[in-house]
Amino acid sequence: MGESQSTLFQPEFNRSIQVEARAERVSADAGALWLRELMERSGLVRLLLEHLGDVREAGRTEHPFAELLLTWLLLDTQGWSDQLDVTELRDDPLFRLAVSTRRGQRPLRAAAGREPEGLCSQATLSRLLQALALPGNRAGLGEVLLAWAEGQLRHAGHKRAEETLDLDSVPVVVHGQQPGSEYNGHYHTRCYHPLLVRSASGFYLGAMLRAGDVHTADGSLAFVLPIARRATCWARQVWIRMDAGFPEPELLRVLEAESFRYVARLRGNQVLERLAAPHIHRALKRAVPRTERTTLVELRYQAGTWACSRRVVLVMIERPGELFLDHFFLLTNAPAAEIDGEALLARYRERGIAEKDLGEWKNALDVHLSSTPRPKRHYREQAIGTPQRAPDSFGANEANLLLSLLSANLLHAAGALLTRASHRRRSREWFREHVLKGPCRVALGSRQITVIISASAAHFWTLLCTQLDRLYPVRGSPRHRALPEPA
Repeated sequence: MGESQSTLFQPEFNRSIQVEARAERVSADAGALWLRELMERSGLVRLLLEHLGDVREAGRTEHPFAELLLTWLLLDTQGWSDQLDVTELRDDPLFRLAVSTRRGQRPLRAAAGREPEGLCSQATLSRLLQALALPGNRAGLGEVLLAWAEGQLRHAGHKRAEETLDLDSVPVVVHGQQPGSEYNGHYHTRCYHPLLVRSASGFYLGAMLRAGDVHTADGSLAFVLPIARRATCWARQVWIRMDAGFPEPELLRVLEAESFRYVARLRGNQVLERLAAPHIHRALKRAVPRTERTTLVELRYQAGTWACSRRVVLVMIERPGELFLDHFFLLTNAPAAEIDGEALLARYRERGIAEKDLGEWKNALDVHLSSTPRPKRHYREQAIGTPQRAPDSFGANEANLLLSLLSANLLHAAGALLTRASHRRRSREWFREHVLKGPCRVALGSRQITVIISASAAHFWTLLCTQLDRLYPVRGSPRHRALPEPA
C-alpha cells in the first residue's frame, strides 16, 4: 500500500519502471560548493565585504549581507539568471550549504533564533540590488571587479612584460522603457550602450553603463585611464586595443603622455584614401595571387584635429577570384623599430578573441537589464502608508551589469584551472554544463555533512582541487580523492 502511494509515474512502455518521490537531500548544482571554495580561497568574499556596505536596518534583517551576495553570484554562475529562480531553489540543500556563512550543520538544521532557514526570497534579492545601486556600492562593485581580477593576474608574483586591454562598447538590448535606455540607430534597437574593459587574459576589469544613444567614445578616457594606470602594477607595458569608434584627439594625447601604447582601427576618409591610392593601384597591377596575400605599407597621417602626425599602417588584403582588394588602416603610437607592421596587425586581430568572448559572456550569463522605477507599496504583504520613493533603476542596472561581469570572471577563473590541468580551453557554458551542473546527494550525519557526487564528475573535481591547492594552499588540508580507495 505504501509503495503504491509513493509512486508518481509508471511508464507504459516498461512496467518495471516506477517514479517515486522521497524526502532525499538532492541537488543538480554540485559545482556551487566548489565555486564557493574558490571564492573563499581567492579572497573574493573578503573583497565583497570590504568594499560593499549593508544599508539595511539591523532589526529588520534575517539573511546576512554576505549570504545575499553569495546567493546572487552563485545563482548567476550556475545559470539561474532570473530572480524568481531563488524561490524554486529555496530548500535546495547544496545551495543552502554553498551560500551560508555558518559553520557545521547549521545551514541544514532547523533555524534557531533569527537564523534564516533556506535561501532568501525574490523580494530580498530585489532589495539587495537596490542597495547595490547606491553610488558608494556601485563604486565598490567596480573596485571588487578590478581588484579580484588583478589578484588573478598578479598571482605569479612578478610583473608581466606587457598587458593588452581591450576597450569596447556593446549593446545590451532592453524591452520596455528602462531609464537611460534609448533607440540606437547603429544597432537599430532600444538598448543600453555600456563601456567595457577586458584583459587579453580573459578577465573583465571594468564596466560603465551608458544611455543607449551615446557615441561609442563618450566618456571613454575618464573610464579607461584609471584601469590602465592600475594595470601598470602587474605589467611593465600596457597596450590599449580599440576599434574605429574610439580614436579621439584627447584620448590619444593622454595615452601618449602617460606612455601607454595603443592600436586602433582608423576610419577611412578622403585624405587617407589619397595616401593609400598609389599603393592600392600598384597592388592591383600585380598578378592575382593563388592564396590570400596581405601587404602592409607604412604611412604618416595627421587629422585636422590632431596636433601632430601619427603612424598609420595601410593593410591591403588580396583574395583569389576577387577583382578588388580589401583595405583598412591601423593607427598606433608604437614606433616601427619596436613593433613592425606584421606584428601590429597580428596584435590587432587578436581583438576578435575579445569580441567572441563578449558574445560568450552575454550568452552564458543571460545578460538582461530590466530594473524599472516602481516605488515599493507593500512590505510583507502589508500596505505601506506612505509609498517609498522610486528606486534608482539606472543604478540598479549598472550594479546588475557589474555583478554579471564578476560572475563571468568567476567562471573564467574556474575554467582556467581546468585548462591548466587538461591543456584544453573550455568556454564558460561548457564548463558550467559539464562540471558545475552535476547531480549530488547530501547526507546529514550526527557530526558531519557528506556531499556525494557522481563518479563521472570525480575526474574533473580531482583536477580542479589539485590546481586549487597549488594556487591557494590551505595549511592542513586533506588529500583529495576522486573515489574511495579499495581496502
